[in-house]
Amino acid sequence: MLITPVLLIITLLVALLKKIPVYDSFIEGIKEAFNLVISLLPYLAAILISIELMRASGLSQMLGRAVSPVFKVMGIPPQLCELLILRPLSGSGSLSLLEKIYADYGVDSYIGRCASVIMGSSDTIFYIVAVYFSTSKDKKSGLAIPISVFASLMGAIASCALCRII
Repeated sequence: MLITPVLLIITLLVALLKKIPVYDSFIEGIKEAFNLVISLLPYLAAILISIELMRASGLSQMLGRAVSPVFKVMGIPPQLCELLILRPLSGSGSLSLLEKIYADYGVDSYIGRCASVIMGSSDTIFYIVAVYFSTSKDKKSGLAIPISVFASLMGAIASCALCRII
């Protein structure tokens, strides 16, 4: 509880000892952050528009139904397939799916628990990649996306297995 104030005080003390102009450094950091936000906007707009089009068109539901037999063999309930497809793409979209899963199956059900663990242990891969590579000099994402998607899938399989035994 006191970590943040203590770190702030230590930072200010170190800055005073090293005679660093704290306010000027703060303003410079804000300028850099503003430029970063401006450079991120095209990447984020492209991702968010694509994701919303995918959800609105029903493509995510169709993909969920198409991959559900494969996921079922891996131990993932078919009801979570759309969540697994949407989670790497959209945080808000996957949250709305999570709410729907809670409403349909309950929060304490096996499916609800699996969905909760998947949401808590995964992230929006494409958003993170867009943010990172928009500021990086190397614009090639290479294996970052496939490895992240594979790790997310393995996490989902482990989540469902743990929820089954707990």
